[in-house]
Amino acid sequence: MLVVVVVPGLDGKMKKMWKSACATNGERIDKSFAERITVWIVQIIMNLRCVCRSLCWPFGSATLDSRHCVFALSILTLLMQVVVEANSWWSLAMNPLLIPEAYIIGAQPLCSQLVGLSQGQKKLCQLYQDHMQYIGEGAKTGIRECQYQFRHRRWNCSTVDNSSVFGRVMHIASRETAFTYAISAAGVVNAVSRACREGELSSCGCSRAARPKDLPRDWLWGGCGDNLNYGYRFSKEFVDAREREKSYPKGSYDSARQMMNLHNNEAGRRTVSDLAHVSCKCHGVSGSCSLKTCWLQLADFRKVGDALKEKYDSAAAMKLNTRGKLVQLNSKFNAPTNHDLVYLESSPDYCLKNQSTGSLGTVGRLCNKTSEGMDGCELMCCGRGYDQYKAQIVERCHCKFHWCCYVKCKRCTKIVDQFVCK
Repeated sequence: MLVVVVVPGLDGKMKKMWKSACATNGERIDKSFAERITVWIVQIIMNLRCVCRSLCWPFGSATLDSRHCVFALSILTLLMQVVVEANSWWSLAMNPLLIPEAYIIGAQPLCSQLVGLSQGQKKLCQLYQDHMQYIGEGAKTGIRECQYQFRHRRWNCSTVDNSSVFGRVMHIASRETAFTYAISAAGVVNAVSRACREGELSSCGCSRAARPKDLPRDWLWGGCGDNLNYGYRFSKEFVDAREREKSYPKGSYDSARQMMNLHNNEAGRRTVSDLAHVSCKCHGVSGSCSLKTCWLQLADFRKVGDALKEKYDSAAAMKLNTRGKLVQLNSKFNAPTNHDLVYLESSPDYCLKNQSTGSLGTVGRLCNKTSEGMDGCELMCCGRGYDQYKAQIVERCHCKFHWCCYVKCKRCTKIVDQFVCK
């Protein structure tokens, strides 16, 4: 993206700085740059003057006077838009405002200020104010499950301290990115479907799914099931909005990435749907179970994570064909279905910290000396070796069952060997 601002009276040095700083090519503007420019703009608006201060970077000894106010006001909205567009709705998982009351009072201003939402998502926020808390919970559930599934891998789904959540690693169309999109979309389906069942949302209630054909006739179909149909549709509308409102040239890398993201979002949602099952409760004298009431229930989210992790391991490498469609890189394999994950680029090795790829490296990571898997010191440490040290841990011990019905344990301390990558 190239931003060109023409302001009368603007000196050449400032023009050059803005031209180079704003030529981001779709990448996120550096956080420190945005902060310093924002401070400068606020100073101008408040009629403050700044001379020879480090805060005035990059203007050196230039005195900021009223001639710059027009410039500041003209780029303020543009600057903030560029920063926000590079962020993600995943940041809702970190947002402290995710409480229903915050959306009921002054919803429109709040929706417009939420970092990471696209224009379409902001409109949905205004229409479905009470849903936003559960979108955030869904994103948080997805992030936690991602971190659990990859806890023994070089890339462990680490988050960074900004509204992009995962940092630059998501700029690579890799298997890891595919999994992250899928698990996040699945998290929203899970959270919204359950919120419907619990009566937390005004526009949905218990599941109205049709009675399964194989359910015994004398069993009742009812209860209050998770509203999978509503959660699926809302997740599709909200999560996919960012991708669908963009338009890219046919055959471009951006269009391929757009199709990849939409495909993996759908794979995540379908995994939740595939794992949903019928749950029943017995009724009758003394638990005789002469009658059963059954309903639709979502699987525990850990099962969703396990299933998507398997799909990650078997994800299909894709490429664009001459018609601008995604096709499998290796035509010898079966084409991926809507339930499978797809990716476009090979993953970096994640061994060392690399700002360009977003890799945090494995220096300082715990490893398993006796394992030959990815959590083993040889693979986790990328051949760099490891340090050994003693650590004190506290664990439950001497557990006893007490009638009725609980288990009581003591807490014991022991010294163990731990191994950390160099």
